[in-house]
Amino acid sequence: MDGAVANESVPVNDGERGPAALTQLRAMTIDVCDVNPLTAEDDFHMTAVSTMAGNALLVDSRVTDVEYDRTPAHIARGGMDHYHVTLCLEGEMWFSSGRREVTLKPGDICLLDMGPPNRTVLRGGGGRTHLRAIILQRAMLAPRLAHPDAATAVLLPAEHPHARLLANHFAALMLPSDPEAGSIEATIEAIADLVASAAGGAAALAAGVERSERHLYLAMIKRHIAHNLESDALTTEELCPRFQISRATLYRLFEADGGLAHYVREQRLNLAFRQMISPSAEDKRLIDLAVDLHFSSDSTFIRAFRRKFGLTPGELRELAEKWLRETGAVPAVDTLLHQLARQRTP
Repeated sequence: MDGAVANESVPVNDGERGPAALTQLRAMTIDVCDVNPLTAEDDFHMTAVSTMAGNALLVDSRVTDVEYDRTPAHIARGGMDHYHVTLCLEGEMWFSSGRREVTLKPGDICLLDMGPPNRTVLRGGGGRTHLRAIILQRAMLAPRLAHPDAATAVLLPAEHPHARLLANHFAALMLPSDPEAGSIEATIEAIADLVASAAGGAAALAAGVERSERHLYLAMIKRHIAHNLESDALTTEELCPRFQISRATLYRLFEADGGLAHYVREQRLNLAFRQMISPSAEDKRLIDLAVDLHFSSDSTFIRAFRRKFGLTPGELRELAEKWLRETGAVPAVDTLLHQLARQRTP
């Protein structure tokens, strides 16, 4: 149960194991649950890292076989009234609350209500169970649910398209924010919509589910594009099977960005801008840069660059070198863009 570290924002038990690690975890979770190792205490080992992700908490944990027991006494102490959206990455997780129970295996995602008493058993098959959970406040998720007090142990199996989509965002939220993927807050809201829909969403949610699904798919594809700008595998023929969507859906996703080809071209020009002001690329020829970013020629690249930024790559390189000589620092992209914008303003 990742609720064990729901209120922590630092690594738990980083590198420790055995009785000392167990004592530390029990002290941290005394008001949350009882911790009962299913191995010898000397073999107990847990690491957990929690990260604030917009308006939610993301917890990544690895632990040897263990049982968490959240009793009525823990409930009475208060202080925890959250839902967990939990992804199993390794091992197996069994969860029981009232008459509801569920078993998660790798790739499965489940909605868990931490409000009522519950019991969780983690077994790693000789290793450690690896879980990743997004912890949402009840005030955020409950209004999206038709029956908030009955929405627990709701499973999205690994083969479900939404499970794969959500798992991609679980991983991305652990990384530094990517401006191309949209705001973290919007991504968390969209995740909440899809999970609530799977658990039986409120009537008012129906209209927003399609929008949320579109947001998550678009953010996921943009993230892929950002990491593969020097690859030629950014065409409709490559992206549709990779993300298991139709050509028409892909086109609709990128309508607001001027179409897929236009978006990819713009991002490649942005990458070229960043590379041109980097001292590490000062000896790189324009033709090599153009080829790496899949422009048909250096002249095509220069024209596209000038249309977007109002100066040629060579002029940008001179501007960056001048900035470096005068300030002793490599200029930030935003700094140069603002300076260029001021120059173009009458």
